[in-house]
Order: sequence, then structure tokens, then C-alpha cells
Amino acid sequence: MEKITLDPFFVVGIAVRTSNAPGKAAIDIPELWMRFSTENIASKLENKVGDEVYSVYTDYEGDYTQPYTTLIGYAVRNLDQIPVGMRGVTIAAGPYQKHVLKGNMNEGLVFNGWLAIWKSGVSRAYTTDFEVYGGKAQQPEIAEVDIFIALR
Repeated sequence: MEKITLDPFFVVGIAVRTSNAPGKAAIDIPELWMRFSTENIASKLENKVGDEVYSVYTDYEGDYTQPYTTLIGYAVRNLDQIPVGMRGVTIAAGPYQKHVLKGNMNEGLVFNGWLAIWKSGVSRAYTTDFEVYGGKAQQPEIAEVDIFIALR
């Protein structure tokens, strides 16, 4: 993991309100991914700036044990054009901790990454955290996914 400073950027996609309570996110987030894959979100965004998919965690009511919003979408130039049924978020500028996960997506790569983050004691801001699924995430058995945690 490394500490980096990001410039602000925007993401638009579909969202769900959920929590890490037993059985909640484990149902809500896979359902959101299913919607994302079947609704062809990319085709609805005129100002998309890349092919990387972002899974954003925002609107925290407290820490990771409290409700939050998950949004899956794409980076866009601005939030001027948000299609009906979608939502836009701003990824704030500032310090982030970057975690590079490598392994098998089908064996809980991302979930296990979050478990490690939750146990790490890192001083999180609980503003906006996100995962990036780029070209290296396309082969599930040998995937690479980046997680960015907003720091205080």
C-alpha cells in the first residue's frame, strides 16, 4: 500500500444504499453489479473519460459498520449530464491510501481486501473510498484491483 494525493474527479453510475450488517451488502452490492452489467451503463454516459469501472463508497453515516451508499459507474468530465436513474459523485482531492489487490476474484479478492483494511486501524476520513477495475481486472483468476481509502 502507498499514500498518494489525488486531484478531484467525478463518477456517474447507479447506486444503492446499504450497510455491512450481516446479509445486507452481500446481497445489495452483487445485485447492483448485476444491474450494472445488464443495463449497459457506459452507453448512457456521453462524457465518459475512460473504460475503468469505479465502485464508489460514500455518504457514510459513521464508520464502515454504519450505512453508506455504493455507486458503480465511470469517471466523467463533469456532473452536468447525469442520466435519469443515475447519480453522480465527486471524488474529493486529498490524501488516499492505495491498496493493490492481486489474485482470484472468484475467491473473494476484493472482499478480503476490505477485511484487511477494516482491521488495519488506518485513520480513514469516511468521505469517499473507491475501487478501480481496469484492464488488469478482466481476467478473474489473475485479476488486479486497486482500492483507494480517503485519509484524514
